[in-house]
Amino acid sequence: MLTVTEAAARKIEEAIAQVQEPVFGLRVAVRAGGCSGWEYGLMLAPEAETHDWVGEFGGIKVLVDPQSAVVLEGASIDWVETPQGAGFTITNPMAVRGCGCGKSFHTEASDVEAETAAGCGCGGGGCGCGGH
Repeated sequence: MLTVTEAAARKIEEAIAQVQEPVFGLRVAVRAGGCSGWEYGLMLAPEAETHDWVGEFGGIKVLVDPQSAVVLEGASIDWVETPQGAGFTITNPMAVRGCGCGKSFHTEASDVEAETAAGCGCGGGGCGCGGH
């Protein structure tokens, strides 16, 4: 399904330690939207849901719903720190192109058409997606 690096697992563990509510794990999901058709979502989940894929990385549970699993097959989540900033990055072999702002992606099987006559949707086309 997907993998999580040690660096990302440590950051997830830090995030879980900062909340008061019970946390079962990190939910990774995709939803239609963004400049290129799909957007990633990462959120702390209080419990697993029926039919979730559940993996464990460095003691951290990661959950993926069945619809997102199709688009996340083979993906890897990492934590990256650069002089420009720090954050989670997702490397997804299912993504055939992405938005220049790095917030969304498109797959060959995507039923969502990312580009519209109005522009690409992130800052009026300033992100570099779709040649806008």
